[in-house]
Amino acid sequence: MTHQPEPHLPGVLAIDAGNSKTDVALVGADGRVLGSARGGGFTPQKTGGVAAVAGLAPLVEEAAAAAGLTGWTGPLTSHVSACLANADLPVEEEGLRVALESHPWGVSNTVVNDTFGLLRAGTDGPRGVAVVCGAGINCVGLLPDGRTARFPALGELTGDWGGGSGLAVSSMWHAVRAEDGRGAPTALAPAIAEHFGLPSAVAVAEAVHLGHLPFARLHEIVRVLFAVAGEGDRAALELIDRQADEITRLALVALRRLDLLDTPTPVVLGGGVLAARQSLLLDNLTARLAREAPLAEPRVVVAPPVLGAVLLGLDHLRAGPQAQERARRAYDPAHPVAA
Repeated sequence: MTHQPEPHLPGVLAIDAGNSKTDVALVGADGRVLGSARGGGFTPQKTGGVAAVAGLAPLVEEAAAAAGLTGWTGPLTSHVSACLANADLPVEEEGLRVALESHPWGVSNTVVNDTFGLLRAGTDGPRGVAVVCGAGINCVGLLPDGRTARFPALGELTGDWGGGSGLAVSSMWHAVRAEDGRGAPTALAPAIAEHFGLPSAVAVAEAVHLGHLPFARLHEIVRVLFAVAGEGDRAALELIDRQADEITRLALVALRRLDLLDTPTPVVLGGGVLAARQSLLLDNLTARLAREAPLAEPRVVVAPPVLGAVLLGLDHLRAGPQAQERARRAYDPAHPVAA
């Protein structure tokens, strides 16, 4: 039998690494959040998995220091539970898990796509479907016997559409075409220009192209889109309708693959676009779900995404219900709410 080293702190190092930000939390085996840290986005597709994981080290050290742990030589804690964006394929998850093993952070390590973290945050166990609509869009489903439903989620290359990035770029598409005459008029054009303090949507596009306006700021257009749609703009309403349709399609496919259409099943909704709880989107997609999957139980998770990584880590340690509840209350006092 291989001897397992004793961790410096029995518990979980939870990592939720998204496209735009990364949260790290050090949680005791009793569910108490002892230290945390936040950093930038996690982009292994650009830097490589080994470098991306190495980039987490300062955040791990910051969380450990916040927990009063300094000078530790490892392993820091019992288990590393990492829910990572851009770990879209099982082979990518495994590669990132191996990269985590090279750091003295946990006796054991698991890596899953961050959508599984959302699913765990919105449910009491391994059963349900989750759709994340944040910077991008993805969907997973899970059954207690381990069967999953998932999508490659590689963007347009694998048939995906929407999320904050997709909505922003599509809004720009309509706005610029309206200005130059190729498309129908839309209030998106002047609203986008005004938001960025530029004379036109074309000027916004040029500023992004020339590097004067960071591409990352385009996600701000999503707020503009919903504001314009609220005033009845046709193009904006059509984009939101398309997003509702896409979210519903993902959920229905996952429910169908797992034979859950005829069973009451949580459908967890999260990510920045959905957590904003815009009624134009939520009312649309919940009405679609009610028609196509009347037993689906949509619920919106607004708690920080790292909660899912924490709960999955405590599951791995077989922590009791008190520890689970203590951790959940730290991040999500109200629990997920019905859509």
